Amino acid sequence: METGTTTHAPTWPHARHLAPDADCDTFIRDIYDQYGPLLVRYATRLLDGDWHKGEDIFQETAARAWKHARFLGSRNERLRPWLFTVARNLVIDHHRARQVRPLEFVPVEELDASSDSTASTINSHVVLQALGELNEQQQTVIRLMYYLECSVNQAAEHLGIPPGTVKSRAFYAMRALRKALEKQGVVGV
Repeated sequence: METGTTTHAPTWPHARHLAPDADCDTFIRDIYDQYGPLLVRYATRLLDGDWHKGEDIFQETAARAWKHARFLGSRNERLRPWLFTVARNLVIDHHRARQVRPLEFVPVEELDASSDSTASTINSHVVLQALGELNEQQQTVIRLMYYLECSVNQAAEHLGIPPGTVKSRAFYAMRALRKALEKQGVVGV
């Protein structure tokens, strides 16, 4: 006798064992199917009903998930909290950007992002070079907290260490990264 429908947690057998050249399209399709409407509604609510911006936030969240599919695909139980954390952080960034300089007042000349894109690419390359000079422990904590946007607690759980240790490692890793950038002449002393 069936009393109603039962919802099951997502199983994604193909995402649990993503290989380096795994099918990320399937992974993203699953994110759209299972989390898309929820994330759009969540972001829209945080954006005071701006549905279009909510969809943009979801698109960016999905793009970041795609970028980190190998990390996320093998940790299915952590995917949902990660997605919602990224969406929330993107909304916060949006609100901060609007407070600093509302879009309505940005001159059209400044909307051309081509030079910004080149500078961003160069900066990324310089930072990646500096990251290569850090030890593995420092690289790991920076990747988790700054590239994958994990919270201190999420990073602590992933690494199997206390949150205080994550904070300490992050502090010393960022200090080492700054020294590596100073050595390259990028950051002033």
